[in-house]
Amino acid sequence: MRLVMRWQKISNHTRALVLLSVALLLGVFIYIVFGLPHAVHNETRDFGLELSSVLLADPVSYEQQVKPVLERRCVVCHGCYDAPCQLKLSSIEGLQRGASEERIYEARRITSIPPTRLFIDAKSTAQWRSRGFYPVLNEGTQSPEDNLHNSVLYHLLRLKKQHPQPRVNKLPGSFTLKLNREQTCPKLDSIEEFTEEHPLWGMPYAMPDLSDPEYRTLVSWIARGSQVPPPAGPSATVRPQIIQWESFFNQPSGKQRLVNRYLYEHLFHAHIHFAGSPAHEFYRLVRSTTPPGKVINEIATLRPNDDPGNSPFYYRLLQYHPSIVAKNHIVYEFSDKRLQRFRELFLVPDYSVSRLPSYETEIASNPFKVFAAIPAVSRYRFMLDDAHFFIEGFIKGPVCRGQIALNVIEDQFWVVFFNPDQPIIANNGQFIENMADELQLPADFDNNLDLLRIWTDYWKGQRRYMESKQAWFKKMGTHELGHAMNFIWDGGGTNPNAALTVFRHFDSGSVAYGLVGSSPETTWVIDFPLLERIHYLLVAGFNIYGNIGHRMSTRIYMDFLRMEGEDSFLAFLPVSRRKEIRDKWYIGQRSSIEKLFSAPQEWLRTESVKGYQTGNPQQELYQRIKGRLGPLAQPAKAMNHCGSVECKNLPAEAAVKRADRAMIKVAQLQGEQLHAFPDVAFVRVKADKPEDDLTYSLIRNKAYKNVTSFLADERERDRADIDRDTMTVVKWLEGSYPNFFFSVALSDIEEFSSRCAAIRNDKDYERFVDQYGVRRTSPLFWELADWFQDNYKRNKPVLSGLFDLNRYQNR
Repeated sequence: MRLVMRWQKISNHTRALVLLSVALLLGVFIYIVFGLPHAVHNETRDFGLELSSVLLADPVSYEQQVKPVLERRCVVCHGCYDAPCQLKLSSIEGLQRGASEERIYEARRITSIPPTRLFIDAKSTAQWRSRGFYPVLNEGTQSPEDNLHNSVLYHLLRLKKQHPQPRVNKLPGSFTLKLNREQTCPKLDSIEEFTEEHPLWGMPYAMPDLSDPEYRTLVSWIARGSQVPPPAGPSATVRPQIIQWESFFNQPSGKQRLVNRYLYEHLFHAHIHFAGSPAHEFYRLVRSTTPPGKVINEIATLRPNDDPGNSPFYYRLLQYHPSIVAKNHIVYEFSDKRLQRFRELFLVPDYSVSRLPSYETEIASNPFKVFAAIPAVSRYRFMLDDAHFFIEGFIKGPVCRGQIALNVIEDQFWVVFFNPDQPIIANNGQFIENMADELQLPADFDNNLDLLRIWTDYWKGQRRYMESKQAWFKKMGTHELGHAMNFIWDGGGTNPNAALTVFRHFDSGSVAYGLVGSSPETTWVIDFPLLERIHYLLVAGFNIYGNIGHRMSTRIYMDFLRMEGEDSFLAFLPVSRRKEIRDKWYIGQRSSIEKLFSAPQEWLRTESVKGYQTGNPQQELYQRIKGRLGPLAQPAKAMNHCGSVECKNLPAEAAVKRADRAMIKVAQLQGEQLHAFPDVAFVRVKADKPEDDLTYSLIRNKAYKNVTSFLADERERDRADIDRDTMTVVKWLEGSYPNFFFSVALSDIEEFSSRCAAIRNDKDYERFVDQYGVRRTSPLFWELADWFQDNYKRNKPVLSGLFDLNRYQNR
């Protein structure tokens, strides 16, 4: 009653205000609870306007207009296993498959997950839907309006257009750019909420906006149903070669079938290029249920040495249609010369195969048992012929992100090989066959308890193998330093695969021809059993979808192999210095590995090489190795520049000499001076004529000696590590993941190097970036990124692929 009386005493004006306030609050309540239509639903009324203002009048060509935009603006972040939300945009099949919230790279995963390899593990969109992938394109009624309204891809593109990112300075902290950042994978029914919470997270994410023509091209294509013409078939040059090679791979004799299995297990990850074919026409060697001449039906096994089943199968060459990305582009060439070489290595030698080995896991995971019938020297020469390909297999790798394998190695080291013509024990086929059990690799892929077998089985086998090698080592006598160089393979004086340099960039890496950069702290000398085990551990036998047990057993076994390669290098040094040098290597996490797995030490006390003349035998040995491999320096330089020993497009000498002099200062930077630098930076030096512009890569080599964690990163390094950092500068584009771009005029190159050399802290680096760097926000970013892509493609038309920009720094 009192409330009624008070309400009657309130003035009409006040009553109106109260009622209005209640109505507004009620409206807000209804909006919050029931989620009245907002962004996306209002957009439906705007599609007519969007279509009339954006849609191109004529149909767009996928090959000529759409694909270039997708490749240069989308695939550069969505092209491999680590594509955000598994959205692979390198092919129309990837777009149609869509996205998934499941992460492939999950280091602490307890159980394995089913593989999600595009083209292999599911053959239709419906199959991908049953496996949890959701669409990003319209799959309902087809009309321009519906194709836009029901496309997650369109909404993300439009979001970027509506909310452009900043065009100067660094991106704000609202952008998450860490490698292992939490995924946000919007679906059509959550896109409205996503756009409200993250208005700046449109696509391309954390990169400059698309230009108006690029945006209109993609929107017009989506509106018209995202049509793609059928892929082109094999070129006229390739068709007869496919017939020839498939005939070779499917010969019925036991000898040929064993050889074919060996070749398949070593080439399954290759992008095969046929001699004389178009630069970017590639094939995969696969196992198919159908014979040559029929449509290929690839058998989906997780690893190449898994059982293909009881039914007959055939080796086939399947054309690879997706856009080529640099990070998993590992090329192997087929030609008449190659075919003849295979016959010389594997078919001409006199041996018989009475029974084909099984695909039982314990057998199939041990190549020294499976392929024991094939002469060991033939297998070794096959791998040496293209050693870069096989080392690149585990350094660069088909899995896109390789921290488990790569964090056991240095950021820069050299690789050379034992001479197959020398009578060393590792070239002895009988010895390798006798040691096959000791050379067993981790094989229980899905059992976390397999980690225990590192101690009980694998390490004990490795010890017995090393002890047997050392027993022979003690009997080989002492050789003069000059004569000892004969044990190093020189590539016949012409093959640049004889000397390689490995660069590691935290969880990615690259391989260059030749001995590049300053003398590294460590070098590997690799023999056949070591090279074969590296391939089967990290390429043929590695499961990116595996659990923590598989990953950690792989990680620890790789430590065994690394130590083996480094110890072979130390064996060339005087006994009096070996332990001192080795002890410098084995601190931090390496010290813990050494304590857990104490290797036989007898070889440390066996003098094998004499004749050193200086107090720095390691540097003296490096000079001797360089002398041994000297004739390969020019072919290696040509391969690094243009992917061919017959390089015809080396840059103009005058510009090169001036730029080289300036870059020497940059290459001399070390320690704290490099603290602010990224792992890999590309530099464009602009000459008077654009065709004379130069490229350099600045590669920061970080030390991790005092780190104790298996998964250590930059933040866990201490001052002693930072003081050991060095810089390597090369005159080509090295690496698949550039972290930053710089651009400088040739006329300003001396000032560039002086300012670079003067950097002492983060502030100095920021000022340097202000002057020469190109940030994620820069309007010049895409222009420079395209220039580097074009330069790479022009210089290495077959070996090049799209650089990945996922790890471009926000500096």
